[in-house]
Parts: sequence; C-alpha cells; structure tokens
Amino acid sequence: MMIVFYIATALLLLYGILFLYYKSWWKQVPFFKSDAHTGWVPSTSISVIIPARNEADNIALCVQSVCNQQYPSHLLQVIVVDDNSTDNTAEIVKNIFFEGIELICLQPGHAENNTAPKKRAIEAGIAAARGELIVTTDADCIAGKEWLKNMAAFHEQSKNIFIAAPVKMSDINSLLSKFQALDFLTMQGITGASVFKRFHNMCNGANLAYEKKVFYEVGGFSGIDTIASGDDMLLMHKVAKQYPHQVGFIKSTDAIVTTATAASWKDFFQQRIRWASKATHYHQPNIFFVLLLVYLTNLSFIGMLVAAFWQPSALLLFALLCFVKFFMELLFVKDVAVFFKQTHLLPWLLVLQPLHIVYIVISGFLGQVKTYEWKGRKLK
Repeated sequence: MMIVFYIATALLLLYGILFLYYKSWWKQVPFFKSDAHTGWVPSTSISVIIPARNEADNIALCVQSVCNQQYPSHLLQVIVVDDNSTDNTAEIVKNIFFEGIELICLQPGHAENNTAPKKRAIEAGIAAARGELIVTTDADCIAGKEWLKNMAAFHEQSKNIFIAAPVKMSDINSLLSKFQALDFLTMQGITGASVFKRFHNMCNGANLAYEKKVFYEVGGFSGIDTIASGDDMLLMHKVAKQYPHQVGFIKSTDAIVTTATAASWKDFFQQRIRWASKATHYHQPNIFFVLLLVYLTNLSFIGMLVAAFWQPSALLLFALLCFVKFFMELLFVKDVAVFFKQTHLLPWLLVLQPLHIVYIVISGFLGQVKTYEWKGRKLK
C-alpha cells in the first residue's frame, strides 16, 4: 500500500506544480475588449458555420443568437449545415428569417459513409463560405450580442490566424450539470493558459475562429479525416505547426459562448469518450505529457482505493490525497471561475473529487478501446 501511496504522492506533486504554472499563465493572459481601441470599425467578413444533427430543441435559439449580433450584416454570413437530421432541424432553420442565413442539407450518405461526419459537415460549410474568417459553433450554443464583434477585433488587432475562444457550460440545479460545468471550467482555464504561453494547444469547436485561406493552406482536415473527433484541436495543431506564433486565445467575457450540458450520465460519458479518443493523435510532446500526468495521477488514486480492500487505512490516505488535490486545483480554478462568473461551483470541487477521479480513469481508458455513439452514429 505504501508504495502506491508514494507513487500517488510523487505524481500529485508534479500535478500541483503544473497547476501552479497554469494559474500563473492564466493571470498573465490580458483581457480583451473590442472597444478598447477608439475608432475601431469592423472590416472582417465572417462566415459562422453551425453543423447540426438532430438539434430541433436547440437550433432556433442558437441561430437567433448568431443573427442578433452587433456586427454589420453585410459582413456576416450564417451557414447551418444539416447533417442528415432525422428530426425537423432543417425545417426550423428554413423558418428563421435573416438576410445572411443559408442552409446546407447534406445528401444521405454524404456523412454516413465516413468516420468523421462532423468534419465533413464543416468542410461543406467552409466550401460555401464567403467570409475571410470562419467562426464555428455548435447547434446547442448561445452567444452574446458582442461575440463576433470581439472575435473580429481580436483577429484584426492580434494578427492571429487561429483563435481559441472561451466556452462555458450552463449549469442547472442537478449534480450532473454541476459536475460537467466544473470539469469544463477547469479545461477552459487550462486552454487559455496553455495557448497564451504556447506550452501546448487546446481549443473547443463550440467557439473557434480561423482564416478560411489558412484552412486550405494546411490541407483542411486532410490527414485527420479518418479520426471521428478532432475537428477543433487536431486542426489547431496543424495550423500551429505551420504558424506557431499566430495562434491565440481571446480572454473576453463578451466572447464567451454558452453550451448545454449533456442530458444524462450516459450522454456525458459518450461525449467525454469521444473527446478522449483523439488523445493518441496529438503530436505535441507537451500535451501528451500533460494528459499522461493527469491520467496517471488519477489512476494512482484508484490504486489507493483498491489497496483499501486489504488495508482499510488506505481510505484515510486516499481522502488526504483528495483534499490536497482539491487545494491544488482550487488555487487555479477560482480565478477561472471568477472570469466565467461561476464561483458558485467552487464548493463542489471538493465534494466531487472522488467522482472526478473515477471519471478521468474510465473515460480515458474507454476513449482508446471503445466505440462511442454521437448523434445516433457509432464511431471510433
């Protein structure tokens, strides 16, 4: 038991040091506001691409939030790509009246006969895009009115050609939603910190921007088109390899997009297994090191629980390690929670530690060995 404890302690020490760096880097990321530069006038044409499959419950609110942007209408194109929905997603979009909205309905089989249907939907949207800046979001997301204004200003002023932007999960009064929101909050903080410091690249397709010409310069999804997930991070890594100093993160509350949490524990694990499935395809040594450290740290905690079957005192050591891990994470997460206005989630950070540890180990493992279901399709 003590050998496992010593291993867990050593890994936790490295884990804590890593989070101290993340905390320092997050605080260094400058806040951005589009109107900070007096006299700035938008000039970037934007095409917002929303891939959608069976999103009848969400698509109207999503599209309306995009169409209601405080951004010049002649510079805005909204493209919804209906990915062979079996509900009335397409019909709902057709009834939304906005001059710049376009609906693309993929033909049956277009995305069914490949392993990366979401990438195919985004490709179809980009092919029809007239904007120089592609902005992607998901059909269950809602954006504030100054979202695109800030994205365009940051693009023009920073000269970044690929922009990772903040996303938060809407948490309702349920254990599942709070667990997801808190987990996602942590990942978003790591995203901003690591991208700003150029330590490793992370992003989320729910809020992403990149130049259309750059998408084609790096070959689009070519080379990653056999991987079901990764329309965001794997593309980011391709761009960063060619343009390492023109990839950035926008730290702006006006640029936040809010996404829905998974409706059930099954859906949640399917989503996280999908995210974990792309881990072995990352070619950045730093992100591989981080993912490995996080996984092994949590796995060592599971080892302490297993040891408790023979030595009950191991439970006390497990609880001690959980508390130390909570404190290490709290130092970082509290600053991120302030930015996202989700400080009410912080007390749950300690309560949900055991569940989070188990989730990391299970989803990380299944992401490499198991097929998963996404939008009614079984993928790997």
